[in-house]
Amino acid sequence: MYVYDEYDQRIVEDRVKQFRDQTRRYLAGELSGEEFRPLRLQNGLYIQRYAPMLRIAVPYGLLNSTQVRKLAQIARDYDKGYAHISTRQNVQFNWPELEDVPEILAELAKVQMHAIQTSGNCIRNTTTDQFAGVAYDEVVDPRPWCEIIRQWSTFHPEFAHLPRKFKIAVNGAASDRAAIEVHDIGLEAVKNAAGELGFRVLVGGGLGRTPVVGSLINEFLPWQHLLSYLDAILRVYNRYGRRDNKYKARIKILVKALTPEVFAEKVNAEWAHLKDGPTTLTEAEVERVSRHFADPAYKALEDQEEALKALDAQHPGFARWRQRNTFPHKKPGYVAVTLSLKATGHAPGDITDKQLDAVADLADRYSFGEVRNSHAQNMILADVEQGQLFTLWNELRELGFATPNIGLLTDVICCPGGDFCSLANAKSIPVAEAIQRRFDDLDYLFDIGEIDLNISGCMNACGHHHIGHIGILGVDKKGQEFYQVSLGGSSGRDASLAQILGPSFAQEEMPDVIDKIIRVYVEQRTEDERFLDTFRRIGIDPFKERVYAANH
Repeated sequence: MYVYDEYDQRIVEDRVKQFRDQTRRYLAGELSGEEFRPLRLQNGLYIQRYAPMLRIAVPYGLLNSTQVRKLAQIARDYDKGYAHISTRQNVQFNWPELEDVPEILAELAKVQMHAIQTSGNCIRNTTTDQFAGVAYDEVVDPRPWCEIIRQWSTFHPEFAHLPRKFKIAVNGAASDRAAIEVHDIGLEAVKNAAGELGFRVLVGGGLGRTPVVGSLINEFLPWQHLLSYLDAILRVYNRYGRRDNKYKARIKILVKALTPEVFAEKVNAEWAHLKDGPTTLTEAEVERVSRHFADPAYKALEDQEEALKALDAQHPGFARWRQRNTFPHKKPGYVAVTLSLKATGHAPGDITDKQLDAVADLADRYSFGEVRNSHAQNMILADVEQGQLFTLWNELRELGFATPNIGLLTDVICCPGGDFCSLANAKSIPVAEAIQRRFDDLDYLFDIGEIDLNISGCMNACGHHHIGHIGILGVDKKGQEFYQVSLGGSSGRDASLAQILGPSFAQEEMPDVIDKIIRVYVEQRTEDERFLDTFRRIGIDPFKERVYAANH
């Protein structure tokens, strides 16, 4: 992973000193709340319902064990003993004291971490596939490109005060596990007929109040021009983006208003002034960054699949876990392992300080000291030897990480909701738990198969409900918390936005509603169909008829 040089370290330490003084002045009454607001947002600090929330940057979801231990220490010393993995692969602390935040940032700086640009109207954390660099279906490792974008975008003076926040995702594999079609900019690494590397560029995707699937504006951008082309896109947005209405300030609104064709023309006109300029990437620069992502010291191993099948036969729980929580690796004899943070009865994405320490230990013993966060709010050990899987599984069971539900209905993506967030219309976590309890039968869960269930507490869509196969949105009806259900969303290569089922439901109705939806699917599916396949074939009406027949 990328390692700071002296310059990087000094920048981060200087930012800590700067914010320490800003916080002191605010607490002393020398800065008003309005004056302090943009300063705290530049350092990832929000004021939530009950306490501040601090969002820590985890570039493209990559952590080392030293950093994970530091997060555990911060959770213990400055929070309530836990942290939260966000859908942008970052880490959040929900209960820090305002006066402690400069100390937390100083602690983070010791391990090459910070909270810069995790909030505010700027370019946010660039995200990618949680299996980047190890995936069996990878065309190119996207992590060096994410790091190049990170270095270009961090403290970029021209883009520090955009019309709204701005999110970029990069995919380098045959499957899209980075959800590039629902980002402000989505980049897909591709090779042309001559074997040359470039990027497909999509612009104007996004969720929130106005969900949109991104538009393709460049079929093949040569890699040398990546940064100058991104510069051109951001300049067009900065120039024409709405600043008079925050609900219409995202780039997706601009692209739709102009049309993708006109937007692309404006980008090309701007790019003409930038192309072949000082931001043109060289092979030497790409190689410099890529060296930080060289393969670890893999052993020359034989594939262990037959031996693992024998263990599967003896231990059905192990077989289930291996089926759902391991992912094929590019190197023979290795797999990537997802640690489920979705055990029933625990808030999705939450992890305790003791568990964080345990994850760091596991990373050191099983995965070259490295950990990944996924946008599905789980954690990954990317380089586990197949021969160590059974031992690891037993350890994960003791630690609460072995729930075999990755990609299944109870692997819920869920924002903190009304329990924490001042913007939320309704609670999210109790709804997630109630649904998890209803579908706690593993045999039934496995029979249902892959379903993405996403829950957001408000229209800001931090739980990505628009792209869940089943999406749940908290709404306010005359001061009461209700939940709107939508079906048919997808974040993959076949990205689609979910359709609203109909009128909303009370919280206590939600497990029954989801149960009826699942029963329609089970009755209607063909042998090879996933939920999304069945929904696309039969449409929304059969689900609507079943759900509302007994309710209204």
